[in-house]
Amino acid sequence: MTSLPSSDSPDTTPAVADDAAVDVTPAEETTTEVDAASTDTEADTEADAAPDADAPEAGAPGADAPEADAPETVPADEETPAERPKAAPAPGPRPGPRPGARVAAPVEPWGRVDEDGTVSVREGDQWRVVGQYPDGTADEALAYYTRKFADLAGEVTLLEVRHRRGGASASDLRSTAATVRAKVEGAAAVGDLAALLERLDALTAELAEATETEAAAAREAVDNAVRERTEIVEEAEALAARDPQSVQWKQMTADMAALFDRWQAHQQNGPRLPKSTAQTLWRRFRDARATVDRHRREFFSALDETHKSARDAKTRLVERAEALAPRGEDGIPAYRDLLDEWKASGRAGRKVDDALWARFKAAGDALYGARIERETADAEASQEKIEQKRALLVEAAPIVDEKNLATARQKLTAIQRQWDEIGRIFPRDKERALDDDLRKIEQSVRAREDADWKQNDPEQKARANDMTRQLTDAIEKLEAELAAAEAKGDKRAAAQASEALEARRTWLRALGG
Repeated sequence: MTSLPSSDSPDTTPAVADDAAVDVTPAEETTTEVDAASTDTEADTEADAAPDADAPEAGAPGADAPEADAPETVPADEETPAERPKAAPAPGPRPGPRPGARVAAPVEPWGRVDEDGTVSVREGDQWRVVGQYPDGTADEALAYYTRKFADLAGEVTLLEVRHRRGGASASDLRSTAATVRAKVEGAAAVGDLAALLERLDALTAELAEATETEAAAAREAVDNAVRERTEIVEEAEALAARDPQSVQWKQMTADMAALFDRWQAHQQNGPRLPKSTAQTLWRRFRDARATVDRHRREFFSALDETHKSARDAKTRLVERAEALAPRGEDGIPAYRDLLDEWKASGRAGRKVDDALWARFKAAGDALYGARIERETADAEASQEKIEQKRALLVEAAPIVDEKNLATARQKLTAIQRQWDEIGRIFPRDKERALDDDLRKIEQSVRAREDADWKQNDPEQKARANDMTRQLTDAIEKLEAELAAAEAKGDKRAAAQASEALEARRTWLRALGG
């Protein structure tokens, strides 16, 4: 009879080749999680083998106390005469259970092997055929299908570990758990498949809650992403709404490029937005960029036309300025008019403006250079005149102290005639300095003449003599009134006459009388 290995005994059967079974190939490698699953399976088996707390105790009324060491019998139809073991000698009497002690129920194995190599797994009270292993022993067959169960248990353990550690999407783990469950249900493996299904159900329930949490977090992340991307779009639209004529296009281009970089980074690193929302925002951003590009092209196209017009106008001004060169210093007034036109002609671009201005300035430098040459020649010719005028200033200096005003005026007039005969002096600043020194002498003489005129004016003298006569008559009259008042003893009249008399005398002294 085929021996059935106990689930409590260690598995010492050798590995079986992959082609020994007729249904599925075993896993190629056993990971750490598989070992953990095997340990869990053994723990579940030990738990099943533990005595039932509700079972009646040995020796209690109605309790059937099976012998713990009694071998499990195998149905006779599953044995062959050759496989039946020889009868063993009858065992001696065994001591009964200790009063009050609990007797463990026999551990029923998870799998069995029929004589033809058919392997079955226990599912509750029923047995289900999982495959055949005709070319090996029963231990080898059970070991093979037990390893397949360990592989399934390892997958379940791996899912549990991934869920505990985090990092993996709960929805993805949930989908994987459903796949593993489909593999466990009706699996060709020997072990506690029901326990694996319970673990998968518990894990699936946890993953369902985690999936809802992840979905809420994902919705919040999408809402934040929509808000952030909308801010980028609004900034781009604000740039597009600016007046093209007042924009610094270099800065504008840099700002729009920075917004596009932010858009790409957000698109690559942020959550995936709903297709309709993403397309709507992209169309707005794309339209804003297109508007900025169109304004930039229009601005620079108009600027090119302006530069071309200014370039043509300034080119003509340069040609006209260069044509003034033969006129020398006399062409300076016309050149100044051309300079005013240059300022009003606008810009033609930095490089063009610099080149044309260099030519225009060179034409003006030629004209002003002619003036400088002439002034230099005049300055050299004026050295002798400067010395002559300085000599006249030395000669005119004593006129200030001349007591006879007529003589002073006569000498000053002679010096002024010589001054004018000498002529103009260059440079002008030196001429102005010499003229200022002579003007001081002229002002001194003029001041003396004004004072003399005021003093000797006949009309003024006549007026002064008339006033003196009137004051003299008034004084004589007041003196008579004062004497009469004193004679009468009229103090009041005498005081008034005395006061009036003193005033007239003061006025007379002021007039020199």
